[in-house]
Amino acid sequence: MAALRYAGLDDTDSEDELPPGWEERTTKDGWVYYANHSEEKTQWEHPKTGKRKRVAGDLPYGWEQETDENGQVFFVDHINKRTTYLDPRLAFTVDDNPTKPASRQRYDGSTTAMEILQGRDFSGKVVLITGANSGIGFETAKSFALHGAHVILACRNMTRASEAVSRILGEWHKAKVEAMTLDLALLRSVQNFAEAFKAKNVSLHVLVCNAAVFALPWSLTKDGLETTFQVNHLGHFYLVQLLQDVLCRSAPARVVMVSSESHRFTDISDSSGQLDFSRLSPSQNDYWAMLAYNRSKLCNILFSNELHRRLSPRGVTSNAVHPGNMMYSSIHRSWWLYTLLFTLARPFTKSMHLCCCGYAASS
Repeated sequence: MAALRYAGLDDTDSEDELPPGWEERTTKDGWVYYANHSEEKTQWEHPKTGKRKRVAGDLPYGWEQETDENGQVFFVDHINKRTTYLDPRLAFTVDDNPTKPASRQRYDGSTTAMEILQGRDFSGKVVLITGANSGIGFETAKSFALHGAHVILACRNMTRASEAVSRILGEWHKAKVEAMTLDLALLRSVQNFAEAFKAKNVSLHVLVCNAAVFALPWSLTKDGLETTFQVNHLGHFYLVQLLQDVLCRSAPARVVMVSSESHRFTDISDSSGQLDFSRLSPSQNDYWAMLAYNRSKLCNILFSNELHRRLSPRGVTSNAVHPGNMMYSSIHRSWWLYTLLFTLARPFTKSMHLCCCGYAASS
């Protein structure tokens, strides 16, 4: 163990800066003590404030606590494959004063999902994510899996889904993650998926309705519905209805609908203000890809609001999440013009790591 070296972590928002030559350490039971390397002594009180502290919460998922041959506690980060004598929970210390609330980390636009989930343990929780083989869905699945959740990737392309599972397992071999077939463009596939999921006899604590298509040319599914509307909204609507009993039985549970600010730029009412549902599945002559996408996102929000009204008394909440205007994903792949525009805008966009932090915060 002599080969272990002290490794620094990122700065925290703590106001208690240590004098030169001092180091902050923790005991097995979470109490913080201070080592003075100049005088080779330790003490419980902070050398400046005189306060005693302890760490808050469990170790982040993937970390383990060990003891070296001298009896000193060190920490193993299995995900990033490193060791350190610094407790990763030191950013979440609280004073030894029961009347003082625990300090909170501050989040901003650059915060990642992994940072939001730090210290959270989703062991025993089941998370289902549609369209999770790439983009925001994949990053969301990975974030939950690396924090202990049993994650199910519900995808149309099983080859790509299996590759996504392998990528997650490559980062954390103990991750509990699997793929199941779900084609939202085929209502029979949605039904088969729901039956296969129920046959597992597991709970469902988080359902992220993430899959979507964008900029598709006009086409009808085998069910006779316009493709964008069915994939982005109706398929998810049907899926939630089929799994509603499992969600209620697993309460507290949550449904996350991935919508978009583009829902504002549409209208499903006629000139008299009456709802015209025929616009949700337009004919080829009345079709515009962008408008079809916007309408599907509006339906996502309306559905999420009503779902929350109906199921929240039973312990199931529903949230509609906008992942951000300035983001780069593969949703544009259906048309070369949008691919070009997204590529030109990429230097100014957020990464997938930042986009999916909203899902983590919602969950």
